[in-house]
Amino acid sequence: MDLDIRHDRSAQRFETRVDGALCVLDYRLAGGSMTITHTGVPPAVEGRGVAAALTRAAMESARAEGLKVVPACSYAAAWLRRHPEFADLRA
Repeated sequence: MDLDIRHDRSAQRFETRVDGALCVLDYRLAGGSMTITHTGVPPAVEGRGVAAALTRAAMESARAEGLKVVPACSYAAAWLRRHPEFADLRA
């Protein structure tokens, strides 16, 4: 699935729309860390890899900006465990 993921820095959010449904990953920045607080995908569009794509976008952004990541959201924590190539980002 080709998603148009937008990084809204002022809202501290990554977002995309799938079939009209807003899908989000919210985070907080503090002290050189990105704390992922919430990943939300509406039930109508679950199971399509949207949350994974949002999480990957956040991790790639954190890496590019030299940030560490605190996966406070349970989905982000599980995703990070399944992707050891991003383990170096864990705060």
